Amino acid sequence: MSTSSLSSETLHCSCVAKEGRAILISGRSGSGKSDLALRLIDRGADLVSDDYTIVRRVGGRLLASAPGNIRNKLEIRGLGILEFETAADAPVCLMVELTTEVERMPEMPGSIAIAGVQVPSVRLSSLEASATVKVEVALAQFGLDPEA
Repeated sequence: MSTSSLSSETLHCSCVAKEGRAILISGRSGSGKSDLALRLIDRGADLVSDDYTIVRRVGGRLLASAPGNIRNKLEIRGLGILEFETAADAPVCLMVELTTEVERMPEMPGSIAIAGVQVPSVRLSSLEASATVKVEVALAQFGLDPEA
């Protein structure tokens, strides 16, 4: 069975929602997914899920939620696993892939298929001070319309 025919997937991604638009944050373990999510929360985003996110295809869009066992939890290195309120069923509008190899002038945006839905994607370094602003700019410029 191809992944494009699946109606839901569990992704190794953190997820936040900014103004009702979900941003999936992917990357290898230790790449800064939870840290970037925390910094986006500090800028007004809502936590959807930390480390693993369930995405369901409903109609032509994806909705993101936390698995039950990690709902309302965010791991903060140096502090442990802490409780946060979470948003559920947030429409996925952007994928951010964390990497240390970021092209200076990439063709934007890239795209990734998740549960049969094409989602715009960008590659960023979570270690840059401007990472949160870059995520917000990418969401504004390339993110899907959650009503579409």
